[in-house]
Amino acid sequence: MGVTEKLMRYISIKTPCNEKADSVPTSTCQFNLAEILVEELKELGMDQVVLDERCFVYGILRASEGYEDCKKLGFIAHMDTVSEFCEEEIVPVVTKQYNGEDLTLQKCGRILSVKDFPHLKELKGRTLITSDGSTILGVDDKAGIAEIMTAIDYLKQHPEIKHGCIKVAFTP
Repeated sequence: MGVTEKLMRYISIKTPCNEKADSVPTSTCQFNLAEILVEELKELGMDQVVLDERCFVYGILRASEGYEDCKKLGFIAHMDTVSEFCEEEIVPVVTKQYNGEDLTLQKCGRILSVKDFPHLKELKGRTLITSDGSTILGVDDKAGIAEIMTAIDYLKQHPEIKHGCIKVAFTP
């Protein structure tokens, strides 16, 4: 599964924070994503994969043989999203070969205009992933999670790439 597929899977799981909560995590739904990440880390063969009672996920990718004394590297990303616009099902929309012009969000008709977002012109020809306009997309920081998981997967598939110990943490 590539980074885009991972991202699409993660963003479909609602993980809104509750800014009024005094607990960690601020919403129990964050455990839904945490449990998926734990299973994926285990499938990737990571060691010491832990999901604690506060929804922190940890895992370790052992150093390649002979690289145990190299510096350790850590990757971290958070699972929660903003709480606004999370009421409905999150529906990502993939626009391949984006034309660099105004982009209408399917469900609500809102327009991402080049006038308001001039950097959109620079994305012409690329693939854009947006929501349908009825919810947030939730890529902050699920994009980071997808990148980290893809990097670990790549290292596991390419044992010729030698590395020191890599530690991963996903926080609520």
